[in-house]
Amino acid sequence: MHLTYLSILALVTSSHALIRFGCSQLVVDRLDPLVEPGNAPSAHLHQIIGGNSFVPDMSPATHDPPAMSTCTTCQPADDFSNYWTASLYFRARNGTYKRVTQKGNSGFEGQNGGMTVYYMQNQLADYLQKAKVKAFQPGFRMLIGAPTASTKAEADKFPQLTYTCLQDPGTRFPETKEFPRKPCPAGIMVNLRFPTCWNGKDIDSPDHMAHMSYPANGTFESQGPCPSSHPVRMPQLMYEVIYETAPFNDASLWPEDGTQPFVYSFGDTTGYGNHGDYIFGWKDDALQTIMDEECYVGCTSMKTQIMDAMNACSVGRKVVEDIGDEDWIPALPGHVNATWTTASKTNVFRA
Repeated sequence: MHLTYLSILALVTSSHALIRFGCSQLVVDRLDPLVEPGNAPSAHLHQIIGGNSFVPDMSPATHDPPAMSTCTTCQPADDFSNYWTASLYFRARNGTYKRVTQKGNSGFEGQNGGMTVYYMQNQLADYLQKAKVKAFQPGFRMLIGAPTASTKAEADKFPQLTYTCLQDPGTRFPETKEFPRKPCPAGIMVNLRFPTCWNGKDIDSPDHMAHMSYPANGTFESQGPCPSSHPVRMPQLMYEVIYETAPFNDASLWPEDGTQPFVYSFGDTTGYGNHGDYIFGWKDDALQTIMDEECYVGCTSMKTQIMDAMNACSVGRKVVEDIGDEDWIPALPGHVNATWTTASKTNVFRA
């Protein structure tokens, strides 16, 4: 689908907002309507947040999240978008698996799993947020990262996908491209920052990436310019997912050979396969209105709901299987063994 390029540029306005909010867990299920539309089950397990209209097939031609959702797990009451990432597992010495749950970030204690979401014009530390951006459009979707990445060189194609080993809830540095190699007292934070330059016409692309780009030079943080092929600057979407690793932090549970024991639901033990998916679903022009407000986190134009309402919104799992929440399971969901041999998300990001 295409939008008129000149009409988009004409609508770009000065923006001053940065928003940070929590989203509780909607469901943990083996579904992926972006990469495997209609498949139930999909290749691997995801943890999903956002609007409760999340289903296996969410074609923009037939699916309108704001119109079809009756609740959202996100703090903004007008945000019916869906955000998802792969689930994380701990592999015991005997080869069995248990799912590692998520927990709320600082300021969102009491949240039922999920993650923290940011929309920002400039880097997080910039309180002025004076860049010009255009909010995402109805039907827009994208992904970042590649689960097939198995080396640092492959992971470096996505420069803003990292991990933080939390010493306490406020830890933010250092960031690494691979899983931490020692127990993290306050959990493992997975950081996913999406590219910010749009081609101005496509709300999606065959690989769900080519319609977006990183800056032509420099970085998002240094305010690098967008390339001529992708001239429209959009907010940086960022996820922070905190995995509650405390039940597995006893070093005696870790592999005797010194390797780290965490593995993604698609079989990656390195962490280089870090990736995230997004389907836009803000109601009307709610996101653009917020982005146009001069505010930092506490934006008065953002309608919010209480945490009890966030936690109460959920959907049932479409794929009924043991995902290792209660008992240890012998294999990752959908896998005969721990080795992932089929790649669903095989495309790499094209800047």
